[in-house]
Amino acid sequence: MKPATPPYPAITPYASGMLAVGGIHHVYWETSGNPDGIPVLFVHGGPGSGTSPAQRRFFDPARYRIVLFDQRGAGRSTPHGELADNTTPHLIADMEALRRELGVERWLVFGGSWGSTLALAYAEAHPDACLGLVLRGIFLCRPQEIDWFLYGIRAFFPEAQRRLAEYLPEAERHDLLTAYHRRLVDPDPRVHQPAAYEWATFEASCSTLLPNPELIAAFGSDKTALSLARIEAHYFVNRIFLPENSLLANVHRIRHLPATIVQGRYDAVCPIVSADDLARAWPEARYVIVPDAGHSAFEPGICRELVAACDRFAATGGFAP
Repeated sequence: MKPATPPYPAITPYASGMLAVGGIHHVYWETSGNPDGIPVLFVHGGPGSGTSPAQRRFFDPARYRIVLFDQRGAGRSTPHGELADNTTPHLIADMEALRRELGVERWLVFGGSWGSTLALAYAEAHPDACLGLVLRGIFLCRPQEIDWFLYGIRAFFPEAQRRLAEYLPEAERHDLLTAYHRRLVDPDPRVHQPAAYEWATFEASCSTLLPNPELIAAFGSDKTALSLARIEAHYFVNRIFLPENSLLANVHRIRHLPATIVQGRYDAVCPIVSADDLARAWPEARYVIVPDAGHSAFEPGICRELVAACDRFAATGGFAP
């Protein structure tokens, strides 16, 4: 199955740059669409996946000033795959630095999967910088969600989970995260690159309702696989560098903001229970369950609802029907 094409045409950025955020890190950013439009920040997943041109197409380019950026160590940001000074508070600070760099007073924040995690963390830290949120494939990075991703997911994808586990010696399969993390941070490419491939293609294999060979191939490329697998394992080992359950515990800070939550019913990577927990804690948010979708933002139903949410916000200044 090929990804659905968002309805807006392919566009190219009118500006881009590398933002120095302290130490060795430089963060890639780009802006496209209408320079005078509603600012929207696209927050990519992973962590570590980076952005792609197709992600500009969720937004009406006549009405939005579309900002994409690659988080530390991901995509075109440098150094690639770097873990030093790479924590959730660092990423939140980078988003604020980028907002100031671009002269944005407030922006709509759009994120899915890990992007929903970071979008929530950012909004809870800086609610006054947000116009609202569009969230997809909710991931709150609680211990049970990480355990599901590495083990429980075999209830739906036993072949993929078995391949992930059986890459390791049998004695290490009881703790997949520790075993993979040790390999992924090893400086020797002969050690980290094969492990990165197994991790990244496992995730891609579980991310769509129907098989998507193109997505698996994209995730399995050397550059994407390394940043995705290494940075994800780094964040999971460190419980995303935030207090446990802090995202739900601090929802009260953002309940006044307009929000739409889009969730695939059969999302195996980020099961719907997390979206349900968030929606119950945030009853003011518009909660949309897509009945025939998995995890990917490019599944037809999810793509349609994300575009509709952004169109609705642009038309109404919020998410009113």
